[in-house]
Amino acid sequence: PGDKVVVDGTVAEADSLEVDESLLTGEADPVIKRTGDAVMSGSFVVAGGGAFTATKVGREAYAAQLAEEASRFTLVQSELRSGISTILKYVTWMMVPTAFGLIISQLVVKDNNFKDSVARTVGGIVPMIPEGLVLLTSVAFAIGVIRLGRKQCLVQELPAIEGLARVDIVCLDKTGTLTEGGMDVTEVRPLNDMDEAYVHRVLAALGSSDPRPNASLQAIIDAHPDGGGWTATRTMPFSSARKYSGASFTEDDGGTSAWLLGAPDVLLEADDPALTETGHLNEQGLRVLLLARVRGELDAPDAASGATPAALVVLEQRLRPDAGDTLAYFEDEHVDAKIISGDNAVSVGAVAQKLGMPGAEHTLDARKLPAEHDEMASAIERNAVFGRVTPQQKRDMVAALQSRGHTVAMTGDGVNDVLALKDADIGVSMGSGSEATRAVAQIVLLDNSFATLPSVVAEGRRVIGNITRVATLFLTKTVYSVLLAVLVVCFQVEYPFLPRHLTLLSTLTIGVPAFFLALAPNKERAHPHFVRRVMRYSVPSGLIAGVATFVTYLLARHHYSGPGALDAETSAATLTLFLVSMWVLAIIARPYTWWRVALVASMGLCFLLVLAVPWLQHFFALKLVGSVMPWTAVAISVMAAAALEVTWKLVGRRFRG
Repeated sequence: PGDKVVVDGTVAEADSLEVDESLLTGEADPVIKRTGDAVMSGSFVVAGGGAFTATKVGREAYAAQLAEEASRFTLVQSELRSGISTILKYVTWMMVPTAFGLIISQLVVKDNNFKDSVARTVGGIVPMIPEGLVLLTSVAFAIGVIRLGRKQCLVQELPAIEGLARVDIVCLDKTGTLTEGGMDVTEVRPLNDMDEAYVHRVLAALGSSDPRPNASLQAIIDAHPDGGGWTATRTMPFSSARKYSGASFTEDDGGTSAWLLGAPDVLLEADDPALTETGHLNEQGLRVLLLARVRGELDAPDAASGATPAALVVLEQRLRPDAGDTLAYFEDEHVDAKIISGDNAVSVGAVAQKLGMPGAEHTLDARKLPAEHDEMASAIERNAVFGRVTPQQKRDMVAALQSRGHTVAMTGDGVNDVLALKDADIGVSMGSGSEATRAVAQIVLLDNSFATLPSVVAEGRRVIGNITRVATLFLTKTVYSVLLAVLVVCFQVEYPFLPRHLTLLSTLTIGVPAFFLALAPNKERAHPHFVRRVMRYSVPSGLIAGVATFVTYLLARHHYSGPGALDAETSAATLTLFLVSMWVLAIIARPYTWWRVALVASMGLCFLLVLAVPWLQHFFALKLVGSVMPWTAVAISVMAAAALEVTWKLVGRRFRG
């Protein structure tokens, strides 16, 4: 017992050999192996002994094949990452021809001095690039990883945080996820008027008599730790073949007794009424053992024959105390939970019902699952609990759900879960799981706490919601920059801004606010179609800002004349663009909290400071001349702000938390 099966092979000799294959198949109970049976690497002996002939070694062994397939590197599917790549591709397509036209317009068509033309050309091209978007996205993910790390959750790929927030089906393994190792004695029911105190002493003595207790006997030892005080004269270890264990004792008064502890259907007669009671308990997901007194010799071939039933020992798998709340959380978030286990479907369903899992009554033996993916997906969607699931079936179930457009998360801790974890959109492993499982999972729960998953979902929502806000800010700037360049080329005028103007505008309306907004709390549900959502808001906002700015610039060109006119025109246009951009920021910052109001207000005060301090005016080349054009710029900004409000109402304010 305890020896690992290191390579695949065929049993040549077996002496009550029992092998634990739970890491490979998910079957919790040991499997009896006889001569000629196959054994696989990754399993280990729990009882008896034997020898086997190696048939597959090295890369051909089962465990090695799993490890090799699991080692193939794949990236987590990230809508944010692919969406930002798509946005950058669109920006490049727009930027190249626009920049080329702007260069010709400023350097060839207009007869300005070369240095000023280059500065204004650069000022028109650089703002088209959303340069901080990728950085802030990475920072937001990284901060999320640090926050989750403090909760004993290891994120092995940054986008996994986002992925779990987008999941709509989470597949859970019962053993290790919903239940803890070991069992608890919930009740002892004496039979045939047996004294309850005497029964407890017998159970305590049985527990102390076995040096290698299995999970059931360990639960009895935990419930009766005093040992009973009796002396064991003979013991019979548990065997899956006979389904019971036993021991004989010398009691305190010098008398002797022999006892058996095992499966009621083996120790009781077929018509015994206690079997009916046992059946009802089994349907509730409880394990029942029968304590019986033996009149003859303990090691006799028919020792169980004629045994007198003394008590029923009711055992319950140890449920994780936080599992019920976590399942309820997923239900509230409209995420369907599916329990996939190698155990009996009825008993797994009973466990799920105790945890209050919706749909736990809909159980299905996986051996009845159709092989065709579409039919399999329909069966999985109809049911919530699946038993006797093989490792390959777990993988097929994930693929079937994905073929229906579902985003699937898979939890597991055994080697049997490796391939399913690898194929799932998000793989979640327990810290106590196998090394192969931890290697392929994107998220590892180091403290084995299933309750950490809601924190991962919350972090993912924070990242998705905040990056959507931030991306809207950056894309608004890109749109109005491209529009201004196009209008400048069409109207054959100087580009209104120098790089320093746009540096000031970008810092106050995008750079600094985006940093804080990207890291802010956000509980908004994750919505699909990232690119479409961002474009829906940024394009009209950018168009309104660009048109308002250019109208102000054209009016200023007609209003001002003489030396310094170009600087006055630029200042008026800068004022309009700043006010409109601030209104876009004010909309995106909703719903308001004290720090968001302070953030928007402080950006406005910084701009006023630039206008008020002479050396800052000189450095940023900003000076408002007269009162007509500055107030005209404000009036145009007010109309643009009203247009923004109407536009955002029509589109729908999805950014509100």
